[in-house]
Amino acid sequence: MQTGLETGTKQPLQGGMLWFAALILAAANFIAVLDMTIANVSVASIAGNLGATNSQGTWVITSYAVAEAITVPLTGWLAGRFGAVRVFVTAMGMFGLCSALCGFADSLGFLVAARVLQGLAGGPMMPLSQTLLLRIFPKEKATAANGLWAMTTLVAPVVGPVLGGWLCDNYSWPWIFYINVPIALVCGWIAWQMLKRYEQELDHSPIDKVGLALLIIWVAALQLMLDEGKDLDWFSSPIIIWLAIIAVVGFAAFLIWELTEKHPVVDLRVFRHRGFSASVLTISLAFGAFFGANVLTPLWLQTNMGYTATWSGKTTAWSGVAAVMVAPLAAFLSSKIDPRKLVFCGVLWIGMVTFGRSILTSDVNYWWIAAPILLMGFGLPFFFVPSTGLALASVDEPEMASAAGLMNFLRTLSGAFATSLVNTVWEDKTNYNHAELSGLVDSAGVHSHAMTEAGMTPEMARGVIDQITTSQSVMLATNEIMIYVSIALVIAAFAIWLAPKPQRVVDASQAGH
Repeated sequence: MQTGLETGTKQPLQGGMLWFAALILAAANFIAVLDMTIANVSVASIAGNLGATNSQGTWVITSYAVAEAITVPLTGWLAGRFGAVRVFVTAMGMFGLCSALCGFADSLGFLVAARVLQGLAGGPMMPLSQTLLLRIFPKEKATAANGLWAMTTLVAPVVGPVLGGWLCDNYSWPWIFYINVPIALVCGWIAWQMLKRYEQELDHSPIDKVGLALLIIWVAALQLMLDEGKDLDWFSSPIIIWLAIIAVVGFAAFLIWELTEKHPVVDLRVFRHRGFSASVLTISLAFGAFFGANVLTPLWLQTNMGYTATWSGKTTAWSGVAAVMVAPLAAFLSSKIDPRKLVFCGVLWIGMVTFGRSILTSDVNYWWIAAPILLMGFGLPFFFVPSTGLALASVDEPEMASAAGLMNFLRTLSGAFATSLVNTVWEDKTNYNHAELSGLVDSAGVHSHAMTEAGMTPEMARGVIDQITTSQSVMLATNEIMIYVSIALVIAAFAIWLAPKPQRVVDASQAGH
């Protein structure tokens, strides 16, 4: 395949210009990853401002994740058909414009639609930023390029919650999207000027239009069913029944079509490798459980514990801080130790710490909440780094690109599905606990009588008792969710042993984000 570089028309980037281009590419990956976490602490602010419930506010997270998941497997085809540099620069520009649309939103429906468009643009940015980094750097400096890319992937989840909380408290929630606009547009323009010399010849391979349509249909139907189910009383609603039918039939048709298509949009044949299947099962279960708990934590802190968005961001960011600290050790050990052992210990550790979070009370101090989140972070690199390497080492060399795309698709999708499930169960458990506690709290009327004697009206006394009951109901529901999450993590840890011992070592960074 011939490049502009090979024709000698332009010299490769060198020295300071090479590293400047690397920083531009890293910035693209940074804002794409940032937008997966910056909205987590902003859900309560967004929902309150747009007149929506907190559970409806999580659509801001799930819509972005689902849209991003759909375009990740398409990145290879898009880059081959239109050119990696063109697709990357276009995605950057669209990401900036769609971020502006998110900020302009005056209704939840508008915001969710804009987030879908933003996710579609963000999907190709992450893998292409790494692809282009490796394309512009000499082979002897590829490790340094991967290190820079990986660092942005690790730092963004730390910065996201803190920055999102600070912007919501000191300005307003639209600013969590506005900050992307100048970065995306300026970096996109600079990237085109610097990198167009690295564009390669185009590959006019056909796109699997039917497979793509089926993928969108069943994923969208399933996500809508999960998001709307609790509000429509699940299968007592004809809408939910039809969404379930569409999801099941669409998924079955998608499986049949992709397994028989010559150029599938998602190559499901890689699941024939037991190591890949076991690794992806672990990744999907563990990431979904972790991400769901990570979305729930700031909601609980802001709605029940009196935390501001800033402080909830500072609390949840501790896991990212710990992950950055131990990531180099995890990368080093991945090439020295059986990755199954590292994944097992890392995921089991996260599960055990999560179980410890299930005994909190509503009067705990900051560090009782933050310390377990910090401890969880120490296990994350031992999960992410070796599990992706193990998955890719289990497939044949020509299948690595397809395997990486499918793995990232399922991981991102599991986070979106888990967010909806966690919110549904959290609300249902809160309502159930409230109904149970209402029959037990002050059944003799002693406390309400004491409050009326102290000068409160009967209505005020009932309001105080109901507020306390609600607070405890939410706390109990949160603890129950942490138990469920810990069980899912333990299952995920043991699932990795379904994979055979790998016969080769693959750089986990080849998986993309």
